[in-house]
Amino acid sequence: MSYYRSTPPRGGWSGGESLGLPAVTPVNKSLMIACGAVWGGQLLLWLFASVDISPILGLVPVRVIQGWVWQPVTYNFLHSPVMYSHILFNLLMMWMIGGDLERHWGGKKYLTYWLVCGIGAGVCVTLAGAFRGVSIPTIGASGAIYGLILAYGMIFAERRLLFMLVFPIKAKTMAWILFAIAFISNLTPQSDRISHIAHMGGMVVGWLYLQRAWRVGEFWHGVIGRFRRRKFKVVPPNDDTRWVH
Repeated sequence: MSYYRSTPPRGGWSGGESLGLPAVTPVNKSLMIACGAVWGGQLLLWLFASVDISPILGLVPVRVIQGWVWQPVTYNFLHSPVMYSHILFNLLMMWMIGGDLERHWGGKKYLTYWLVCGIGAGVCVTLAGAFRGVSIPTIGASGAIYGLILAYGMIFAERRLLFMLVFPIKAKTMAWILFAIAFISNLTPQSDRISHIAHMGGMVVGWLYLQRAWRVGEFWHGVIGRFRRRKFKVVPPNDDTRWVH
């Protein structure tokens, strides 16, 4: 994925387009380094000792239920030591979209959002798998990254991205496409070893977080307000119709 960019105003995007490189920001860079360093350790352990740490630090639903509560956090930093595209794709996505979100929010909020989406996706995977007895580890930062894609599509909605490095589409369109793929994939049998529930969970949790859904009263009033909001129209002076509901 790549994107077209121009000098962005804080909180939005507009204007002419030119090809540019993403911003490298401190927190996003630290998260990328952490993921890369952990993956490097995994690779060395796998190559020289045939040791797989994913059953311990990855997300295994039945073990989370048994009390291994660190796994919804630690699984985010593990990636496949044998499928290099896994770590490369996730780091590429973080590099491409994470910097602008961190500049928009600030480092603290960006880190909080990243962790909320990653942990929230892990909770979704746990709930979906624990009562079915799933004991296969889930690893990777994809849940957090799909949450970033959702936020990017909301905040920089009109920015054009090169989807699959070929097709220029708006950020909000790409977010919808990826959500649809994750949603449909969860409804149909899959054998691709991809945790689509983590992808969808990261986006749903990210949306709820951005809507401040934990403030139940505020969230509920916001939802109701959207349905009750009055719509106005311009009418001539002799028209007695004042309100359109």
